[in-house]
Amino acid sequence: MFLAATIALFIGMIMVLVRLFAGPSLYDRVLASNSFGTYTVLFIGVLGFLNGRPDFLDIALLYALINFAGTIAVLKYFRYRTVGDTSPQKKGVKNTPGKLRDRGVLG
Repeated sequence: MFLAATIALFIGMIMVLVRLFAGPSLYDRVLASNSFGTYTVLFIGVLGFLNGRPDFLDIALLYALINFAGTIAVLKYFRYRTVGDTSPQKKGVKNTPGKLRDRGVLG
């Protein structure tokens, strides 16, 4: 039963990789990479159950957290073209991360 689940997950991962490379837009590719990460988390969990190693679930949870944070960082970068500070600024001041003191935020 779990062997069939592992094979189904592997087939799903291949289909998502095809979508990742053939995606027409950036958001399709980001969604495909996030889905691939989710499939990887499931694959690690099933593989740990098949081998009798429940500590693989800890690894899978850590990978899920990294996958989520990475997806948010990539989407934020492509929206704002920076991963740093994106707070509103004064008119005429260039938005550069790390220049909070120039905008009066830090005093």
